[in-house]
Amino acid sequence: MSPKLKNITAIKFIKALERDGFVFKRQKGSHRIYKHSQRGNWVSVPYHPSDTFTKGILDGLINDAGWTEDDLIRLKLIRK
Repeated sequence: MSPKLKNITAIKFIKALERDGFVFKRQKGSHRIYKHSQRGNWVSVPYHPSDTFTKGILDGLINDAGWTEDDLIRLKLIRK
């Protein structure tokens, strides 16, 4: 899902979640938990601000958020 998506940090990913309507609900250890205000799906983001996500983690987060490639473009995480 994320072949074009590289070097995304937790901070950048969280900003995209918030632009899409996700709201911070709680934190458990190093994971920040977000819930979408309308769709109701949850995303648990490992929060290590300066680290970039591996492809596997990023694919899982994108899947949990329910994002498509069009969503990634709309949220300015990738370019067309």
